[in-house]
Amino acid sequence: MILLRLFLLLFLYMLYPKHTDKETPANQIRPKSGVFDHERLEVYKMELEFIKWVPPLIEDSAKSATGRPREVCDQLDRASLSSLLNTAEGNGKRQRPVRAKFFDDARGSATESAGCLDALVAKGIVGDDRIAHGKAMLLQIVCMLSGLVDRFDDSVRLREEPLEYRVSATEEEQNTRESKRKRQTKV
Repeated sequence: MILLRLFLLLFLYMLYPKHTDKETPANQIRPKSGVFDHERLEVYKMELEFIKWVPPLIEDSAKSATGRPREVCDQLDRASLSSLLNTAEGNGKRQRPVRAKFFDDARGSATESAGCLDALVAKGIVGDDRIAHGKAMLLQIVCMLSGLVDRFDDSVRLREEPLEYRVSATEEEQNTRESKRKRQTKV
């Protein structure tokens, strides 16, 4: 008798699992694709390309006999990484204003990177031709990030002023209409 009850309970347990397809346990949740959302952003891909471009520039700058490149190169390395990381973190946020803030911070870091490239030229460490490709990448990055900021920053959106709607005309408008009707009937 006890064995029959245990068998029946086991059978019911197998027949009716504790969770449904809609409620999968946390350890069974699978992403829809094998990449994070930020990895699909074109701006993120371009920031990665810029980060790959920076180390050879830093190595060339370190070999330079003129100027003191270490501080500028360190700042360039930090700023380029900051832009990438803020983009990734911002794309993971759910609230629109928070996303906009992270994309804006990323844009600031990208413009800081451009400033570092200008500083390398101003100090005579590298020439304009050496940084031209990096500046072109940064310009595209800043433009794309500006678009993301505009897309998620609700304070920038255009809004119409609220209008007061009336169901009936004012007394003055009613008098004007009546006088027009009287003139039209006289004709």
